[in-house]
Amino acid sequence: MKSAEELLHELREKIHLYDYHYYVLAEPLVSDYDYDLLFKELEKLESENPQFFNLESPTQRVGKDLTKQFKPVTHQFPMISLANTYSESEVLDFDRRVKEILGENEKVEYVVEYKIDGASVSINYVDGKLKTAATRGDGTTGEEITQNVKTIKSVPLKLKNYPHPIFSLTNIEVRGEIYMDIKDFKLLNIEREKRGEKLFANPRNSSAGTLKLQDSQLVSKRPLKIFTYYLLSKQTGLQQQNDNLELLSALGFRINKDFQVCKSIEEVLHVCRKFEEQRDSLPFEIDGAVIKVNAIRQQNILGSIAKSPRWAVAFKFKAKQATTLLKAITWQVGRTGAVTPVAELDPVFLAGSTISRATLHNLEEIHRKDIRVNDLVVLEKGGDVIPKIVSVLLDERKVDSLPTEPPINCPGCNSVLYQPEDEVALYCENLECPAQIKGKLEHFASRTAMDIEGLGEALVDLFVEEKILKNVADIYDLKNHRETLIQIERLGEKSIDNLLSSIEKSKRQPFSKVLFAIGIRYVGAGVAKKLADHFLSLENLRKATKEELINVFEIGESIAESILQFFCDDKNLIIIERLQHHGLIFSTEKKTISENVFINKSFVLTGSLENFSREEAGEKIINFGGKVISSVSKKTDFVLAGEASGSKLDKAQTLGIKILTENDFLEMLKSVSGT
Repeated sequence: MKSAEELLHELREKIHLYDYHYYVLAEPLVSDYDYDLLFKELEKLESENPQFFNLESPTQRVGKDLTKQFKPVTHQFPMISLANTYSESEVLDFDRRVKEILGENEKVEYVVEYKIDGASVSINYVDGKLKTAATRGDGTTGEEITQNVKTIKSVPLKLKNYPHPIFSLTNIEVRGEIYMDIKDFKLLNIEREKRGEKLFANPRNSSAGTLKLQDSQLVSKRPLKIFTYYLLSKQTGLQQQNDNLELLSALGFRINKDFQVCKSIEEVLHVCRKFEEQRDSLPFEIDGAVIKVNAIRQQNILGSIAKSPRWAVAFKFKAKQATTLLKAITWQVGRTGAVTPVAELDPVFLAGSTISRATLHNLEEIHRKDIRVNDLVVLEKGGDVIPKIVSVLLDERKVDSLPTEPPINCPGCNSVLYQPEDEVALYCENLECPAQIKGKLEHFASRTAMDIEGLGEALVDLFVEEKILKNVADIYDLKNHRETLIQIERLGEKSIDNLLSSIEKSKRQPFSKVLFAIGIRYVGAGVAKKLADHFLSLENLRKATKEELINVFEIGESIAESILQFFCDDKNLIIIERLQHHGLIFSTEKKTISENVFINKSFVLTGSLENFSREEAGEKIINFGGKVISSVSKKTDFVLAGEASGSKLDKAQTLGIKILTENDFLEMLKSVSGT
């Protein structure tokens, strides 16, 4: 008779096998009923024999505890992004660049794969067992989502054929794309609609959002799948990308078997055309093809530039289009008071989601395309993400249709709208307009700003309508109204306590995030970071002159004037004073940097660089203690000149300022970083 330990091992292995055949090979070996019976038998045996607990058991895919935070995970190998191409001529240019670097004696093969429209993930296996899974993040560091990824049954908890007879796989990273099939996505939205929940926009967004849920039990109920496409290790010694895919398959991973090995770039283009033709017949969303140099030795020679590999490129397909009826044009008010038109459409399914609204940008755009209510319009997803109207079917237009006229009054508060002389946008100047207040609050609480979990659109709408929130500073007074808040229908004690906890936690957000959150017009997340690093405190920023602002790298006149105008408004100053009183961070410390060639030197960047974008080069200069300024003067120390440099280079030569080539700049970086 078999021992409990032997029975447990046998059951676990059997269920792993059934999972592999069902979720990876799509070849079920047993009925759902028999599988469920076996799974329940395993659960019962494990509960009776806790001494034989095993983390790789199929029962451990779904965790019991909530994930309170997603810890940072450093990737062993950077998760670099692919450069995009949009035409066959750009693909030919890619092939030309590859061959120029490799030399005429090298024969080049390519592998072409589907570009799955999902969420990228990196999964680390140590000694054949799943250790961690992480999002892409900034390419160097991602967020840990291990427990959520383990719920995906096409992700092996332990590797098949391990140890491998040829390759050493003791510590590997597997890259993949997590996605939902179109059919599963539609069914998920139908269920959400029945429950009165907000619908997901498209399969990619719902996949990415699901991976960041705190409850893995909820994640396990979502129909997530994965395609893996790359295995990385310092030990494997793999020769080719197609070998890489075959090895992944042998280890129990799900790969897309429609990849093609091509002997020439002409074959590559033929496969790309074929993939695009197949696009609408596939069960999942693809937005292009990925083209990779097949030989890994050649990949290593080609290397990377900036954040993209030289040995791979994405060929993006043309945006999908659909025709539908424009039922109405409505106007919405943003957080800055800008009033923009929105097309209300007869719902139509396009590129993975049902579209019922599309941006019309501004009145000038409407007049240029002559868009009218009751028109049949051609809809397109820009980059397969944002829906827009590209044209009108004029032959189908009704005789009595009238051109679109702009509103006179604000749709949010009915105050008279204003249009600046040099702008096409209309503005509501009433700072107490409820629509503006809602926009400001949603922006402030958003993940990229103060990251106040729970304070989303629905709750903001409720709190503004109930006059609980009138500005962003009121958020930090909510703790004084806890007893009132928990009495509100649909909220309750637990949800309010979670919200208050998240509000308190947001006080730890750094100065750059706070600066972005307060919503100065034109000050996005990147600009806020530059301003925070340059001025170090809000007080210094508030005192800055227009000239001092413009002298900050990539801060132009419009941004400078907007900052000055913001600080001239007493209402804004009162809100900032209240936020300071609540303990938000309005300053940062200057980094301590050891002496080097960059410290306290001012650089002007001009022209295009091969190895960096100008922004990336600027960040490196700032990180090593230098300054990046916009204009050349006698006080400038260096001008970094790339290709097609213009008047700044001419002025620098006239003033006798040191000109740096990109190679000079790289040498300076090497002298500091030692690489």
